[in-house]
This record gives sequence, C-alpha cells and structure tokens, in this order.
Amino acid sequence: MHFADHLIAEMKKKNSAVCVGLDPRLAQIPAFIVNEQREIHGDTFTAVANAFLVFNKGIIDAVKDLVPCVKVQIAFYEEYGFQGIWAFEETCKYAKEAGLIVIADAKRNDIGSTAEAYAKAFIGKTDLFGEKIAVYDADAVTVTPYLGYDGIKPFIEASNHGEKGIFVLVKTSNPSAGDLQERVTVDEKMSVAALMAHFVESWGSEDLGESGYSNVGAVVAGNSKKEAETLRKIMPSTFLLVPGYGAQGGGAEDVAPCFAEDGFGAIVNNSRGIIFASDGVDYAEAARDAVIKMNEDLNGVRG
Repeated sequence: MHFADHLIAEMKKKNSAVCVGLDPRLAQIPAFIVNEQREIHGDTFTAVANAFLVFNKGIIDAVKDLVPCVKVQIAFYEEYGFQGIWAFEETCKYAKEAGLIVIADAKRNDIGSTAEAYAKAFIGKTDLFGEKIAVYDADAVTVTPYLGYDGIKPFIEASNHGEKGIFVLVKTSNPSAGDLQERVTVDEKMSVAALMAHFVESWGSEDLGESGYSNVGAVVAGNSKKEAETLRKIMPSTFLLVPGYGAQGGGAEDVAPCFAEDGFGAIVNNSRGIIFASDGVDYAEAARDAVIKMNEDLNGVRG
C-alpha cells in the first residue's frame, strides 16, 4: 500500500492525527525500570538500552489502539553505542508488530552512494551476499534537504514506488530555525522554507497515492501558525509531520493550518508531553491519558 494511503487508513481507524515520539532520556525514565535493569546488567550501556526498551514497550502497549504512528528519534539511542542502536531496532520492530506506522527520525542525507546506504538502512533493503534484507525496516525516515535533489533521490528510489515514505525538513521548531529558514531569497522573493516547500511538492508529484498525497512528506513546525498556513498552501499534495505541539509551545489552534480541508494531510508529534506525563509506575497509563486529551484537542480543529 502507498505510504500516504496507509497513514490515512490508520488515522481513520484510530480517529487520530497524533504521532507519539519515543525519545527516551535516561534521567526521566521511571526509577523502577532503570533500577531493575541496573541490578541485572550493572552500570552499563546494556542496562540503559534494556531500560529504554522496557519503557518504550510500556508506552506502545498503552497507546497502540489510539494513534496511527510513532516517531523514534535515533539520537537518543545512538548516545549509548551499539547497545542503544539495538534498543532502537527492537523498538521499531515492536511498534510495527503492534500495528503502528514507524517513522525513524534520523535526519539523514549525503550525496551519491552515502545517501543510498542511509536509504537502504532505514527504509530500503541491503544486499547480504545476494539476498535483500531489511535492516531497520521503518515505514518512513526524516531527511535533511540541504544537499539538494541528488541527496533526496536515493531515498525516493528506496521507497519501493511509494510504499515507504520520507519527511523532508522544511520548517523546524527550534529557536534558531529562522536564522536560515526565514531568510528571503533574492530571486524568488520568498523565504528559504517556502522555496524548499516548492521543491518538496515537486519531488513527490510523480508518486501520489489514491488519497492524492505523495510519499514525500515535509516537516513543518506547529508553533508558527502564519508560516504553517503559507507552507500548507504551497504543498497541497504533501503530508506534513508537525513538531512543536505541547512542550515546544504549540497548541491545537497553532497546528490547525497544517491540516488539509479533508482533515488529513498532517500528523502532529508529541514526545515529552506524552511519554513523560508521569515518572512513576503509572507512566504508561498517564501516557494513554495524555494521548486521549491530545486526540480530543486535535480532532476539534481538524474539520
């Protein structure tokens, strides 16, 4: 199934536009989980990796019937070496087995064969002595577009004719994003983010799903309502992955312009506000409650 069609089908099934960010931080993992793993594995990276996985499984089990997808930020796992990468891989696998769409938040890109290798690792298949093997087998991956189309093309080619997706950074939610993204170009007389939005819309134009959306999506911050309105108009066929809700200052009204008129076209990520809703034994239940509230907030503005 085409990635965008798959995403919409899950959004309809769950009546949700929420994406749960699985971004574990050791200091915020409930102590009972961490202490248990330290008793088993000692003060090692292995203990941290297992604590992350136990924590993530609890969150996934609590929200899998409420949301269409999760976003797994690989940096929090890479920090703990190959053991952390093991936890990332196992988290992706567990989420997929639970019926969730998995977005690998890796923000990868490079040129030529390097970009091709990244693409194979996250959404494609790598050659193992003549056999094609999926590595992380994510459903989508975030990519940075600074290198231009030759850095994006390998990811599109690895998507298996739209079965997998990519989300290209267009307008991010960090404080200094405007240093570059809001600069106005001399020739086009538009912001760098707007120019990038035009590129993204064109890159995905040749592979639309039955829903009318491309498998080439865009990351568009939800804490800048005016900019979101502009970018949504530029990218009518592009699915948006929207950070900035909750801890980063955005609310339902701020992210509302990211949705298309049909109420789809965007998924809104929330990490800290969901997975760290409690640091006690009730952390999974608290995460579920946070998702229910967020679903209510977003469904009120989706149209």
